[in-house]
Amino acid sequence: MRVRQFELRLLAVALTVLWGLGGLIALAAYRPGGPVDIFVGLAATLPLPVSVAAIVWPPLVRSDRGAAGVFWLGLGASLLLLPSIAGLSNQIVEGGTQPLLPSLEVVYPWVLALFATSLFAGLGLSRQLISEVGIGRRRLAASLSFALATTFVIGAVFTGVSLADNAALADRPGVHSRFGPTSSALIPPPCNGVIVDARSSQVELDIWGDVDGRSAGTATLTGSRSGANVSWKAQVTRSDLFVEYGVVVLGTSAWTLEPDGQWQSTGKAGLGADMLDATALQQALSETNRATAEDRGLEYVEGARARRCRVAVDGPTFMATFPQLAWLSGDASVKAWRGQLDYWIFGDGELGRVEGFVNGSAQDILPHGLLATFNVRMTATDRDSGVSISAPRT
Repeated sequence: MRVRQFELRLLAVALTVLWGLGGLIALAAYRPGGPVDIFVGLAATLPLPVSVAAIVWPPLVRSDRGAAGVFWLGLGASLLLLPSIAGLSNQIVEGGTQPLLPSLEVVYPWVLALFATSLFAGLGLSRQLISEVGIGRRRLAASLSFALATTFVIGAVFTGVSLADNAALADRPGVHSRFGPTSSALIPPPCNGVIVDARSSQVELDIWGDVDGRSAGTATLTGSRSGANVSWKAQVTRSDLFVEYGVVVLGTSAWTLEPDGQWQSTGKAGLGADMLDATALQQALSETNRATAEDRGLEYVEGARARRCRVAVDGPTFMATFPQLAWLSGDASVKAWRGQLDYWIFGDGELGRVEGFVNGSAQDILPHGLLATFNVRMTATDRDSGVSISAPRT
């Protein structure tokens, strides 16, 4: 019994650490600018007393089957907390102003974790008040009532404070967004209008695909562009390959990163298609291709107002826009491929985001393959800010 009691206390300590970590992140870093930001953080710490109660009064059960069930209950609560903490951290890093519980997909792991923690602690508290062997009906009923009441009260307080803070921010533009100006007075241009070519940008590009549901690899690129100068590195992963690519174009000079990890000087000819967001504007998002673009309405992207548009593309246009696709598709012919691209034009009239896909015959990619689908997501942020492109160290 002593060993079992120690294990349950150790599990309660782990729960307390996780709840404390989530509360600490919200309390210390969640500052979207609302009038009750601090109360949102305080509300996030409300589950702490519940998990601490499980340390003081562990949910000890005499039967082996009941003990195993209680242990898995606590472990399940811990596992459910992990995605909630990760989601909270990502939101704060991105600087979003949405509430901490914006949708059912985000809410349910937090609610389940809170209910499981409350039931875990309730079994220990009921043991102090109801003397029954094992988990008796009275003790189980009392623990379930405690868990339901605790989940409802804490959940209502947390959700209410978070949504109240968000409501106060509804009519207030964000102070800063990496995607562009946040003023609601700026109206993004129409989908077929003139898109301003940003002087510089920080670019992230992800390409991933599958053949009949089987992964065809991923490519992740990060880089910077300043006018006609550009610098980026990319990691490509396939079932048979992991390699790093890189390009630096500076004035009339250019370098490429070789598979052995060394930078080699090369001619600038042929690298003009590696200008990232500038290439997207020259190819798929040229004025001719956008003449019949579909207007999907206005949106806010991390606080910046944007117009979302959609345009159909064929395989050659997609490949010319994102030549990095060849890393995953190889020498496959894309002439008969078809797809679409969504693009976001922000209040400054500049392109800041592109997402889409293209698909077609997969016979040249994977033997006996039928349909290949490749997805792309590109962001151009911190546009028109100071970007310095320098030659690589060779």
